[in-house]
Amino acid sequence: MTVSASSLRVKIFADGADRKAILDLYANPLIKGFTTNPTLMRQAGVKEYEAFAREVLAEIKDRPFSLEVFSDEFPEMERQAMKLAALGENVYVKIPVTNTRRESSASLIHRLAKRGVKLNATALLTLEQVREVRDQVAGGPPSIISVFAGRIADTGVDPVPLMRSALETVAGHRNIEIIWASPREVFNIVQADQIGCHIITVTPELLKKLPMLGTDLSALSLETVRMFHRDATAAGYVL
Repeated sequence: MTVSASSLRVKIFADGADRKAILDLYANPLIKGFTTNPTLMRQAGVKEYEAFAREVLAEIKDRPFSLEVFSDEFPEMERQAMKLAALGENVYVKIPVTNTRRESSASLIHRLAKRGVKLNATALLTLEQVREVRDQVAGGPPSIISVFAGRIADTGVDPVPLMRSALETVAGHRNIEIIWASPREVFNIVQADQIGCHIITVTPELLKKLPMLGTDLSALSLETVRMFHRDATAAGYVL
């Protein structure tokens, strides 16, 4: 069966921190939400965290927008989380699954869920972590669990079985969705769709390749041959 962008059931969230790119993508109905993190914000040259958040949220009010805390201490994480949550009804506060000392964030996640904060637990790579977070947010406000399938694949491990198990782990919990995070190629979007994953985060660079879904391979072969010929001619190569 040919897959096209319009036939996808998995929700695509744009992942990035460039304000113009975010607002351009906001005009695309295919984009169902947005995520960012301190690393992406630094790469995009964001200097003032709160100012950036307020500017973007002033424009985007009707789709989920994930913003991450950046303290390494749980009391300060909690303060930051409450401040971010107050910026908008569509804000999901990203909490890393542990701090840098590998101390679990489970208790903090539980407290925030009890306070009604929409959460995006992030940087999960094991099924045990998924189960732990699930137990903290089950029955609470809408919550997302971000499993970094791309990083799992980077280690040489097929992420699909783990992602399937993660989905089974939260089945029956209507307030919890699973994100396929850090995809590396367009095929990951197809994989996420095939297993019934709720959401996949996609960078603007990867989104540019999305129109290639369903491309005829013979036509793509010819296009590739023409590219080689065109570039060789433009370079003036001779033998």
